[in-house]
Amino acid sequence: MTILGIDPGYAIVGCGIVDYTGNKFTLVEANAITTKAHTPFDQRLREIHAGVQRRIAEHHPAAMAVEKLFFNTNTTTAIDVAQARGVIILAAAQAGVPVFEYTPLQVKQAVVGYGRADKRQVQDMIKLLLHLNACPKPDDVADALAIAICHAHSAGSLMRYMRR
Repeated sequence: MTILGIDPGYAIVGCGIVDYTGNKFTLVEANAITTKAHTPFDQRLREIHAGVQRRIAEHHPAAMAVEKLFFNTNTTTAIDVAQARGVIILAAAQAGVPVFEYTPLQVKQAVVGYGRADKRQVQDMIKLLLHLNACPKPDDVADALAIAICHAHSAGSLMRYMRR
């Protein structure tokens, strides 16, 4: 199963694509969609949408896993990230790719086995599971891979749920 993991944002969108077959992970792609700071926001959203569409068209993922948003301070940033997240999910919907959402706690639990794990622990597990020498940078890309790995560990029970 090929899984596209997304860490949503509007300056940097982390993208991680993994193949999960027989309880083994293979890294397919790890990169980011970046938009320039002083670009009009609607143009940034178009760039994000197009970037996600390209990855879907190239890799044909069976699922997209996206981090759920949680903000408790800057509501302006939260709204902008939510809009970016919307065009990301729209790209998946247009391609018929099912979308699954995970909280940071769920991702840490699935990847490390401990929901309060720190960023370093998550990155170490990503390196181990994907047989990498170093964790991909920026952190948004590593986070996207963790989200994809989380979905792989959760997919069996979620797919059964969807069939009902």
